[in-house]
Amino acid sequence: MFQDGRRLRTEGFTVKATMKNSVVAGPPAAGAFRERPSRPTTFRKFYERGEFPMALEHNTKGNHIAWKVEIEKLDYHHYLPLFFDGLCETVHPYEFFARQGVHDMLEHGGSKIQPVIPQLIIPIKNALNTRNRQVICTTLKVLQHLVMSGDMVGEALVPYYRQILPILNIFKNMNISAGYAGFQTEQRARCSAAVASGARSVPGIRLPFCLLAEHTSITLTG
Repeated sequence: MFQDGRRLRTEGFTVKATMKNSVVAGPPAAGAFRERPSRPTTFRKFYERGEFPMALEHNTKGNHIAWKVEIEKLDYHHYLPLFFDGLCETVHPYEFFARQGVHDMLEHGGSKIQPVIPQLIIPIKNALNTRNRQVICTTLKVLQHLVMSGDMVGEALVPYYRQILPILNIFKNMNISAGYAGFQTEQRARCSAAVASGARSVPGIRLPFCLLAEHTSITLTG
């Protein structure tokens, strides 16, 4: 409660709110877009122990991961969820190793990726729940790569949409222009028709993205 000139500003649903000279203050911000601090990740703990078979290598093209073993020989059930857990990281070198490690493993995973999908949902959900713009954008790029990494991977994600998509719906209207909104409406119509007809793809749009469009207003283009 505080005074503003001669009028008294007070919180709602109080006795003082009924006074003639009082002005009820609006409700506080809900904080839906406020960033949530992430807890120390398992990825960071494993990295600090030196349990990942990799090192940082510099060359004229920038930094990249020098793997000490062939990526195809890695245990995907063990390592891929750990790298996905590191998507919450925003500090170097953890952020770089987690992001690049995920892309490297998805690039070489092939048929090993689909059986690991259930283990990736909680790390993906945790990364999106941070509400950090940088982390969300990184996670969306990883989701796009994940869907394209192998056959039936996108379809394997469908049962978990209810866990992944709520956070995306909070941010779906940010930075959207009128021109893009028209394009989005047209693309969603094409996706709806494709899903209804049982088509596996639409020209320029992969089926998993169509399924995503059916469950949320966010459009991911392939």
